[in-house]
Amino acid sequence: MSTTQTSKIEIIKATTTKINSVDFENLSFGAVFTDHLFECDYKNGEWQKPVVKPYAPFLIDPSTRVFHYGQAIFEGMKAYKDDNNDVWLFRPDENYKRFNKSAVRMAMPEVPEYIFMEGLNELLRLDESWIKKGKGNTMYIRPFMIATGTGVVANPSDDYKFMILLSPARSYYSGEVKVLIAEHFSRAANGGIGAAKAAGNYAAQFYPTNLANKEGFQQVIWTDDATHTMLEEAGTMNVFFRINDTLLTAPVSERILDGVTRKSLIDLAKSKGINVEVRPVLVQELVEASKNGTLKEIFGAGTAAVVNPIVGFSYRDVYYELPKIENSYALQLKEHLTNIQHKLADDTFGWTVKV
Repeated sequence: MSTTQTSKIEIIKATTTKINSVDFENLSFGAVFTDHLFECDYKNGEWQKPVVKPYAPFLIDPSTRVFHYGQAIFEGMKAYKDDNNDVWLFRPDENYKRFNKSAVRMAMPEVPEYIFMEGLNELLRLDESWIKKGKGNTMYIRPFMIATGTGVVANPSDDYKFMILLSPARSYYSGEVKVLIAEHFSRAANGGIGAAKAAGNYAAQFYPTNLANKEGFQQVIWTDDATHTMLEEAGTMNVFFRINDTLLTAPVSERILDGVTRKSLIDLAKSKGINVEVRPVLVQELVEASKNGTLKEIFGAGTAAVVNPIVGFSYRDVYYELPKIENSYALQLKEHLTNIQHKLADDTFGWTVKV
């Protein structure tokens, strides 16, 4: 291994590479990782020396707090390589701000910007050959932080580990997606941690999603915890509804994640002259719109899938199929957004950042 030093980050290069064993045309999402990772520990009340080093497992004490009290947060981002072999990030400032909001909510230390941004950039530069050109090819980025203090006393940890992993990716969800509207289970509640990207939020979704899978549905549309009358998110994504020619989505709240893709699609839709309403959307409103033919589209929005069209939904044991629409809002918006991300369209919003 060779070791180099930037002004603030130590870089330890791997002596071998796994890249030649990877089939980039047949990638399972989140299953393959690049040769290096980024790591920085928080100890004695301060952040330690950050390092980019070879990807490898690490030993951890069985009493480590993350196992017992769930202090764990993460982000989801992507990098893109354009036709000139330049690498770009999409709105990384938004992910950084949200990461620290999650940290505060989970009683974890905020990560300084230079550690997050410079660490990410150094890692991407080192593993740049893993980022493939061409629309549909991306580098999924997983920043995360866990509590690493030891002992089973029910207090916040004193020690933490911040890491960034890189995973080459193609499309995430595939095939037709049918959803079940939740009537009992909730993703989050007022006063809870629904607006944080906390690991426990996702673990709590697995059981009701498994139940939906057994009934033939791929995802759940979550409703509010108090009345189960308001539509909030779809699976792990924000969700949009098109009634007539108006695009509807729920406002962010303590229960709903402030999605980067969501806010980008809202701005993009408005720039195209599409009427957008950010307001509570009722289950009954959706059912009635489906019955009278004004419900045109439902789609999820998130970093991994970008835009995921939904072909139908079930509510109270009745299945409602959506019409097949040419040139749908979902496909228009996905095409434009991914063109911006891959530098195939002008970025008039200033969203893309060169690595």
